[in-house]
Amino acid sequence: MVDWQKTAATLRCPAVADEVTIIVNSDWSAKCTGYEKYSGSRDGSLELVKRSLNLRRTLECKGLDCPTITAYVERLRNEESKPSAPSGGNP
Repeated sequence: MVDWQKTAATLRCPAVADEVTIIVNSDWSAKCTGYEKYSGSRDGSLELVKRSLNLRRTLECKGLDCPTITAYVERLRNEESKPSAPSGGNP
């Protein structure tokens, strides 16, 4: 069981060539601000198309199955599975 209720990290997402914040709840559900920005509105979608043209490569939000989200959640799970060091210090 996790000792936290919610955690977040801001990362650069290669799928949208922008910084996004990934929020993970203690039940391991996750959401991404990039998904909300680029998939939720017409303006966000147009911005992504413009950025694709400027970078000369296809940018597409992968949704909640994004490898960036999956990798971050997996990293958190790995950190949780490691035994924690005893607090205090050396005697």
